[in-house]
Amino acid sequence: MSATIDVMSLYPRDMNIYGDWGNVLVILRRLALYGYEPVLHRYNQGDDWPGHVDLILGGGGQDNGQKLITEDLFRRADLLRGLAAGGMPMLMICGLYQLFGSYFQTVDGTRLEGIGVLDVFTEGRGHRMIGNLIEHTEDFGDVIGYENHSGQTFLGSQATPLGRVDADGTGNNGEDHTEGARVHNVIGTYMHGSVLPKNPRLADHLIRTAVERRYGEFRPDRTEAMRTGLTRLDEMAARARSVAASRPR
Repeated sequence: MSATIDVMSLYPRDMNIYGDWGNVLVILRRLALYGYEPVLHRYNQGDDWPGHVDLILGGGGQDNGQKLITEDLFRRADLLRGLAAGGMPMLMICGLYQLFGSYFQTVDGTRLEGIGVLDVFTEGRGHRMIGNLIEHTEDFGDVIGYENHSGQTFLGSQATPLGRVDADGTGNNGEDHTEGARVHNVIGTYMHGSVLPKNPRLADHLIRTAVERRYGEFRPDRTEAMRTGLTRLDEMAARARSVAASRPR
């Protein structure tokens, strides 16, 4: 039987805008093509935590969506901090990126405390950052996504940016040319789009990390069907990247 990998979608009911569900679909599809059996868990506030999780994906949400999940997020904060410290791969987009930091102060002055997985803080500003964006990363090459946020995020001394943007880009805050943040195997980013369909290297990093953490090694299926399926996905990703990169902000 295929080895299973348990994938969690964190708060998909309230934190799933701008195509973030596509990240879940990409992980499930690529896992299956690699010969693993993906098991999807949807976790919303008040739900029981599943018995096993290998990889966690979280999306973005409007300010009211973030307010709705904050109480439950803090109920799970110690668990999430422990999983992060233990090396579990996580991808947090926009709103959950902000709440995985120290705090998010909204544009109306409301302060939402974060759970402190990432050494970042966010302050809402009147200027909205929106449009296609290319960031340069050391591990995944150029990552292409679509940002849409008015919160400006600033990194502390313990945070490493996911990547850097050119002088005409915005990214975390439009000032220091950083985008996203990383700690352990947790990645936070403003890249919607959704980001993983256009960036298979990033998707495969999350998959490989999850598999190696559970089974000790990554042993993908080498069949022709697998190679053909991945080739088709990667070709579509390349076309999507080309279109996104060519469109002005």
